[in-house]
Amino acid sequence: MLVVIDRHSGIPAYRQLMDQIKFHVASGLLTPGDELPSTRVLSAQIGLNPMTVSKAYNLLERDGVVERRPGLSLIVKPAEEEELHSERMEQLRNRLAPTVTMIRQLGIAPVNALEVFAEMLNRRLDSNSEEEV
Repeated sequence: MLVVIDRHSGIPAYRQLMDQIKFHVASGLLTPGDELPSTRVLSAQIGLNPMTVSKAYNLLERDGVVERRPGLSLIVKPAEEEELHSERMEQLRNRLAPTVTMIRQLGIAPVNALEVFAEMLNRRLDSNSEEEV
């Protein structure tokens, strides 16, 4: 599990950790039943105080993202497809919000922004893909 904490972002570290774990679950990188690293292990890996990791884990448990098992690691809790879809849409909204602000600040018409967005979505990510002929 890749987690990167930006100490200069202005967003509390526990919140960054929570957001990244939620993103990993929404994207399928973490699936139901996957174990999360222990508080000590993760805090050592990313250089955070164990209490910060513990706070994030507790809030993720409260939000129903992870499940605590006595004496064992936390695991990703199974979610209904509707919940996963809602989380994916929320992740998308959060990532697009700064872009929408920039579009408005630049004075770009929504129809033009949508054209660019659609073009980018339809463009292949890897121009050297075997699928391209």
